[in-house]
Amino acid sequence: MQQLNFPSYNFRFKNSENKVSIFDDIRKKFIILTPEEWVRQHTVQFLLQEKKYPKSYINVEKLIKINDINKRYDAVVFHPNGELFLLIECKAPDIKITQNTFDQIARYNLKLKAQYLMVTNGLNHYFCQMDFEKEQYVFLNELPAFSNSQITK
Repeated sequence: MQQLNFPSYNFRFKNSENKVSIFDDIRKKFIILTPEEWVRQHTVQFLLQEKKYPKSYINVEKLIKINDINKRYDAVVFHPNGELFLLIECKAPDIKITQNTFDQIARYNLKLKAQYLMVTNGLNHYFCQMDFEKEQYVFLNELPAFSNSQITK
C-alpha cells in the first residue's frame, strides 16, 4: 500500500482467498484492505496514538439516513455524553479532495452536528471547527488533542 502522510503505525494483516485484510481495532475484526480502508485505519491510529482519543469514544463506518437515503460515515468521535465531537471523511489517496468532498461531509453534519470535521485522503488532511451560528466551518491547523480539548464536556 501507498505511503501516507501519517506517522508509521503497526497493523495486523491477514491474507485469505488472495485478498489482504487489515485488523480494525475499533470494529475488532479484519476488513478487506482497500485504498480507502488504508487511509481510514491510519486515521484511527492517528486519533488513538497522536491525539489520545479513547478507543471507546470512536466509532467507524456506521449507517446514517440523510434525506431518506442510506449513507455511511467513515469515523466519528463522541463526547462521553453521547454528543458528536468529530466527524471524519476518508478518501482513497488517489481521490483529490475537492469542494464536493466538503459538501458531502457538511451534508452529513447537518444531521450529526459534530463540533469538528476532518477530511483526509491520507496525503492531505483538513481540519475544521463548526460555527453553527454562522452556518460555516473554520479551518484549523490541527485537531485538538484529547487532553486539551473540550471532548470531556
